[in-house]
Amino acid sequence: MSTPSATPPRNAASRRLVAVVVLVPVLAALALWAFAWPAARTAPRDLPLGVAGPAAATAQVERQLARQDGAFEIHRYAGEAAAREAVEDRTVYGAVVVTAQGPKLLTASAASPTVAQLLQQAVERQAAAAGTEVRTVDVVPAPQTDPRGAALNASVLPLALAGMAAGAAVTLLGLRGVRAVSALVGAAALIGVITTALAHSWLEVLAGDWWAEAGVFALSTLAVSAAVAGLAALIGPAGIGLVSFVVMFLGNPFSGASSAPQMLPEPVGTIGQWLPPGAGASLLRSVSFFDGAAATGPTLTLAWWAALGLGAVLLGSAMKSRTKDTESATGRELDKPLASVG
Repeated sequence: MSTPSATPPRNAASRRLVAVVVLVPVLAALALWAFAWPAARTAPRDLPLGVAGPAAATAQVERQLARQDGAFEIHRYAGEAAAREAVEDRTVYGAVVVTAQGPKLLTASAASPTVAQLLQQAVERQAAAAGTEVRTVDVVPAPQTDPRGAALNASVLPLALAGMAAGAAVTLLGLRGVRAVSALVGAAALIGVITTALAHSWLEVLAGDWWAEAGVFALSTLAVSAAVAGLAALIGPAGIGLVSFVVMFLGNPFSGASSAPQMLPEPVGTIGQWLPPGAGASLLRSVSFFDGAAATGPTLTLAWWAALGLGAVLLGSAMKSRTKDTESATGRELDKPLASVG
């Protein structure tokens, strides 16, 4: 009798070696593309900007802004009060108000310090060419403890990691059904409370309602953790890696948290707002600095992710229970003939 060949194990090991050698550079290239490309192409693209004042006076301003190759999406307002309201409602990122004393720029650094600085530079450059000065008013300023929005931007990745960890833990610990849902919701709620205590009470970088902010952090975490656990419940542990890849390599770099969705190449900015990190960052800004203005869209996005994820957890548990019941019934049917023969 011939002995088994040792070639197959060696071939399998060689294939695994080649897979690792090829896969690691591919992942590195994808990470570099996902994070570096949007950052290197940051520029305004149809950025909502208001222009207020008499039509005859604002015509020249609109023409100058229109020369910048689709950088701005112009919204027209009758006067400063309407423009200011639009900024506070997050309809526009800023507004140029044409007055008899010269142009006035309304900004909202709380919406995006990067955009506020960009608008100030663009309008001041145009005013300098016309020989006038610009008065800048920060309608909704960023908190003095975080004028550049660094803390809010830095919260995107930890929340995503917390959600992925919670979803993976529920899956690997074998929790199913209602127990898994309870664990996911409980973990998200606790993360929301702890994060708000750090960001609002300790660092003082948030300025909205404490419990509303905790709800945003909790919902952002639950959207990720439920998606991880839900897909894993349907297709197995591979679901953990798939959702984690989408959140890490698409959700984080496409979120626009450090600038604005309209500052990213299309369709990156739009895709980012469909994913939990981008929706969570937008919702947190609305709740913390704008009294909930423009919060409906990101809230629905996060709720959609959370609901589908939790539904998948329950569905996966029900499918596994049904499979076990079917196998048990089949086993009993097979045992009956044996028992009758005995």
